[in-house]
Formats: sequence, C-alpha cells, structure tokens
Amino acid sequence: QVQLVESGGGAVQPGGSLRLSCGVSGSIFTVFSWGWFRQAPGKQREFVASISNGGDTNYADAVRGRFTISRDNSEKMVFLQMNSLKPEDTAVYYCNRRVSSYSWGQGTQVTVSL
Repeated sequence: QVQLVESGGGAVQPGGSLRLSCGVSGSIFTVFSWGWFRQAPGKQREFVASISNGGDTNYADAVRGRFTISRDNSEKMVFLQMNSLKPEDTAVYYCNRRVSSYSWGQGTQVTVSL
C-alpha cells in the first residue's frame, strides 16, 4: 500500500521560509515524476511544482522564482523549499505523482500571516 507522508509545514510571517518534506513508501519511486500540490480553504487543489525522474522541474506561475522542488531517490523523498512566502501561499500542501495520482496523504498545513 502506497503511503505519502508530508511534513514541515507551519505558521510563518510574510517573507519567511519553510521546507516541506514528503516520504514515499510502497511505491516505485525513481522512475516517476513527483509533484507538490496545494489546496486553500474553499478552493480546488492546484499544482505547485513537479520534478521528473531526470531532475527537470516545472512550477506554477504563482510560485516560480520563490519555490524550489527537489528529490532524493535513495531516500524516496521529495522536498519543497519555499522562500518569500506570501499570505496567498496559505494552504494544505500535498505531494503525489505528477500524473496518475495515488490516494492523497494528510498533507501539511502552511499558514502565512502577520
């Protein structure tokens, strides 16, 4: 059974930074592209960033230049470094395969406010 476990969220002030981590178990990891997604209150889940098995990255326009996605194939981990955080980044953040998603994990809450 595939498990996706996100961590690293928290409450920060605008301009702050957080590093999210996602541990993947029960799945082949290396061959897939993995992504981060987020869901703000009252909104649909949206794409944030992805990284291919070759290390190519892609970002949503709203986060490009502020967020950096990375992966550790040996540890089956995906990371999201978030800098210059804005209140509009407030959401629950999830990781999953870029396409053909597995069941979603619990996510990790990120709150950006004064």
